[in-house]
Amino acid sequence: MTNRLDFAAIKRGVSLESVLRQYRVQLRRYGRDQYRGCCPIHGGEGRDAFHVNLTRSIFHCFACGAGGTVLDFMAAMEGCTLREAAAKLQPLTPPANPASLNKNKLVTEKRAAPGPLGFALRDVDSTHPYLATRGIANQTAMDFGVGFYPGPGLLSGRLVIPIHNAQGELVAYCGRSLDGTQPRYRFPPGFAKSQILFNFHRAAATGDSSVVVVEGFFDCFNIYQAGIRSVVALMGARLYKTPERALIERFRHVVVMLDGDATGQNASQAIARSLRRQHCAFRLVRLPPNAQPDQLPADVIRDILHPTLPRNIIGKV
Repeated sequence: MTNRLDFAAIKRGVSLESVLRQYRVQLRRYGRDQYRGCCPIHGGEGRDAFHVNLTRSIFHCFACGAGGTVLDFMAAMEGCTLREAAAKLQPLTPPANPASLNKNKLVTEKRAAPGPLGFALRDVDSTHPYLATRGIANQTAMDFGVGFYPGPGLLSGRLVIPIHNAQGELVAYCGRSLDGTQPRYRFPPGFAKSQILFNFHRAAATGDSSVVVVEGFFDCFNIYQAGIRSVVALMGARLYKTPERALIERFRHVVVMLDGDATGQNASQAIARSLRRQHCAFRLVRLPPNAQPDQLPADVIRDILHPTLPRNIIGKV
């Protein structure tokens, strides 16, 4: 009979920091609990490719693609399975304490905003044919830094989409599958979408008083190249509190144009209720059930948004 291993208890009880020290991994501090350095798993390629968040006890290497919790790190270093890694770490696990379990739960519910990466992926091809099939012009792809990434790591063979914080600092890449491989969109482990609005820094820099809110990256690209530069994407169908506060503080008027399906329209209503409580001027754009902003021609987008936005922020490209 095999011994039972409590993976959750091991991850709670054994910090990634302690295991990194065990392997004498040298890291440099970037923020309160953020550290970077050469990756010990694949030999150190990329000076700042190996990222560690000590608060959440997770890691990710942008060069080799490894990432996850202390169990994943141990498995990668020892070349063993997760179960074997758990067995190695179990002796280091302290007895369970109900008070500490509650504290850990509270910590995981609140994610910190991602810090700047400190590096950029190379050899990103912004002329890849996939972009044309999605109606994305070369200039739009170059403006956003979007393109096919042939290099190593977690995002290899995917379309990479740079994500910036409100200050315009590069904080992450999302990789879009081109061949149906799941997940369709791959974010770095532990990436806090709840803290970021895609393209907010560009929209804020336009000087416009209004902003259009859409769901996804390609919705944002399509609205942008229709001549409406003040546009942001939720990277999902929920407006979290931190991005909501940023929108209200920067813009006087918010236009919500999510997908026409049930998910999008339900999300629109939820956003409307929240904005109303904040006394924010907003308008909902309801699309037909099968319509998505990324599939609409530029002239249709302008016609739809013309009654909702000041004339000076709608242009033609």
